Amino acid sequence: MKRISVTVLLLAAFLIVSAMPAVAERGDDTKRLSKNGKVEATIEGVKVTIEYGRPKVRDRKIWGGLVPLDKVWRTGADEATTFAISKDIYLEGKKLAAGTYGLFTIPGNAEWTIIFNKVAEQWGAFNYDKGQDVLRVNVKPEMAEHIEEMTFKIEGDKVLLRWEKLVVPFEISAAK
Repeated sequence: MKRISVTVLLLAAFLIVSAMPAVAERGDDTKRLSKNGKVEATIEGVKVTIEYGRPKVRDRKIWGGLVPLDKVWRTGADEATTFAISKDIYLEGKKLAAGTYGLFTIPGNAEWTIIFNKVAEQWGAFNYDKGQDVLRVNVKPEMAEHIEEMTFKIEGDKVLLRWEKLVVPFEISAAK
């Protein structure tokens, strides 16, 4: 009887944890320096959700310092950033199927590579596997006013990654 009760209790605990909101998947951020961030919007009938860690500049050199240039970056802090879409889209003119992806970037001075990887849930980019990439697009970063805490915004049909004195935009449209 006790064995069945323990099994039922464990199963119930698993179901409760599985049903928690998506932000909880990033872990409790109460003791983290970089808080969790989430942005959601609907673009041409497609629900877009981005979840990420929000590092701060804190008087550090970001590009080419904290974030190395020309190397894969988790695009945030702690867990890898996730990018979820409810329907197929075109991203910078290239098709991306509905689903949830790990969003990584390769920052560069004149160009950034935005990467969508099959493995959405992973810590940082420590186990990043290029063989799991489903899409890569290149975009141009732009100078912007200083923003202390990294953030994603969705404005119209563009996703904007903003941090320090850069904005990195990429365009989304629904697949027809």
